[in-house]
Amino acid sequence: MKPRLDHQVSSAVATVVIGNPAKRNAMTAAMWRALPPLLDGLAADPAVRVLVLTGEGGTFCAGADISTLQGSPAEAQSLAVAAEEALAAFPKPTLAAVRGHCVGGGSQLAAACDLRFAEEGALFGVTPAKLGIVYPAASTRRLVSLVGPAATKYLLFSGELIDAERALRTGLVDEVLPEGELDKRVAEFTRILAARSQLTQAAAKEFANGRTDRDGHWAEQARGSGDTAEGVAAFLERRRPRFTWAVPPRG
Repeated sequence: MKPRLDHQVSSAVATVVIGNPAKRNAMTAAMWRALPPLLDGLAADPAVRVLVLTGEGGTFCAGADISTLQGSPAEAQSLAVAAEEALAAFPKPTLAAVRGHCVGGGSQLAAACDLRFAEEGALFGVTPAKLGIVYPAASTRRLVSLVGPAATKYLLFSGELIDAERALRTGLVDEVLPEGELDKRVAEFTRILAARSQLTQAAAKEFANGRTDRDGHWAEQARGSGDTAEGVAAFLERRRPRFTWAVPPRG
């Protein structure tokens, strides 16, 4: 089957599936190019409140399709960085659901998500040292923000794979699930995210990502949204809140 990115939207959750099973879901140049416009469309969809990125079958993504590096490695890397940045900029919560190998460009994509849940047996690696490639500066800084300088150096210097438990200890992964439990936990957690205030989530995402010039913007949004009053009323009335603030379309 032709390498592709599939997606579906159900119960406010968009699921994007990396599909290239013949090569352990390695990303081709066409797949890298397809990801940013796909994300733009899902970001603009008011029915989408959460995004899940995963791989087809028993693996997440084994990285870039090496055959795409033979022509112009610099161009291939720029495509991967553009896709990574588009994922990091997605304005709603994102979660990588990882099975099997999450290596190279796969780890790049997983690190660009807000959260990462992994199944026991998953393996993570950042492997440019095996190919003589300089890992992008932005990608390196993102990895440092997740796992710290020492663990980043371990991963980048060696290119060695680490298991899910070590990834959990370093902060690369947020939860590790027993075999067969990943889908259930992702569905449960994304239902929780979809029920929460998008206002809180959007502001928290910007603040946590280091943006420092929008404090006034978010204070104004909070005053005009009605979400706080609704949240307090729902708590006192012992009912589910009906939050109405939504992420505005990006112009």
